[in-house]
Amino acid sequence: MYSEKVMDHFQNPRNVGEIENASGVGTVGNAKCGDIMRMYLDIDDDGIIRDCKFKTFGCGAAVATSSMATELVKGKTVQEALEITNKAVMEALDGLPPVKVHCSLLAEEAIHAALWDYAQKHDIKIEGLEKPKSDISEEEDEEDY
Repeated sequence: MYSEKVMDHFQNPRNVGEIENASGVGTVGNAKCGDIMRMYLDIDDDGIIRDCKFKTFGCGAAVATSSMATELVKGKTVQEALEITNKAVMEALDGLPPVKVHCSLLAEEAIHAALWDYAQKHDIKIEGLEKPKSDISEEEDEEDY
């Protein structure tokens, strides 16, 4: 059902946690399944992502896709991170069952939401970045997960 990579990233997730004073933070959720992802980015003055961490409330595939997404964005420029798609996350995990593809979409959306937050905080425009549709409100952010 799940690839070895999915199981590895679920059982041994990389980059779990928070980044204090993060350059950008994005929180996204899927009402259908209840998964919530929060991604933290630490971006240097040259626009390179130095660090990326996540907190996810959800199924094993949600944890695995979050973990892999953080691995994929580290060391990338803001523009390169924007180009990471859910397909790239799935391929890096050697695939996901069809019923879990939405988790990879959530991971892509979390990257975009964190980049949007970064752009807003720094009053910059990131070419090709649109305001996230599924960003969760601050009130919902208050819940611990």
